[in-house]
Amino acid sequence: MKNILIIGGSKGIGNAVLLQQLETNKVYNISRTAPEIRHNNLNHFSLDVLNDELPDIENIDVLIYCPGSINLKPISGLSVDDFRNDFEINVIGAVKAIQKYLPVLKRGNKPSIVLFSTVAVKLGMPFHASIATAKAGVEGLTKSLGAELAPTIRVNAIAPTITETSLSASILRNDRMKENMVERHPMKSYLKADEVAHMVDFLISEKANSISGQIFEMDYGLVTFKM
Repeated sequence: MKNILIIGGSKGIGNAVLLQQLETNKVYNISRTAPEIRHNNLNHFSLDVLNDELPDIENIDVLIYCPGSINLKPISGLSVDDFRNDFEINVIGAVKAIQKYLPVLKRGNKPSIVLFSTVAVKLGMPFHASIATAKAGVEGLTKSLGAELAPTIRVNAIAPTITETSLSASILRNDRMKENMVERHPMKSYLKADEVAHMVDFLISEKANSISGQIFEMDYGLVTFKM
C-alpha cells in the first residue's frame, strides 16, 4: 500500500485518480472542496494550495499535482494578470507542494511525482497563449527535477488533449461541439478522465521504474498524426 498525496482530487482528472487509488492505497487529498466520496483510506484537507499553509504529512510515496486552468482568449484579450494567474495555478502551486513535501518524499518507497501539461505546448493552438506558456513551465520543471532528483525520485508529466471534465464543460457543452471535437482527433475520440487516471496509475507503479523526466502525450493522434 502506497501513501499517495493528490493536490486537486475533488474534481476532474484528480478525482478520477483519487477514486482509482482508494481501494488499494492510502490517499491524502488537498483541495478547496472535499471529494463527494468518504472512505477509510481517504484523508482530506480543505485549503487553497496557493494561499494557505500546506499540512504536515508524515509518509508520502507519491505526489500528484492536478490543478489546472483553461483560459482560452486571443492575445489581445489576455491581461498580464491572466498570464500571472495561470502560471501561479499550474507552476507555482506545483513548486510549493514539491518543496513542502520533498523531504518526506525522499524517505518514501520508490517515490515519484506526476504533473500535468497539455498538448497545446507542443502543438501551436490559437487562443492558448497563456495556458500553453504556463504548461511549458510545467514541462521544464518535470525535466529539470527529473534530473536533479535522480535516482531517488522519478518525475513525469502527462500532456492530455481535451478531457471531459467540469473544467472543459464550456468547450464540450453540446452534442455538436462534442462531434466537432471528435472529428478534430485522428483517432476519432477525446479523453475521459478515467483514461488519464490509468496513465497516472502506470507512472506511479513499479512498471515505470525506468521512466523519469518524460512528457506523455495522450492525444488521440492530435499532435502526432496528420491525416
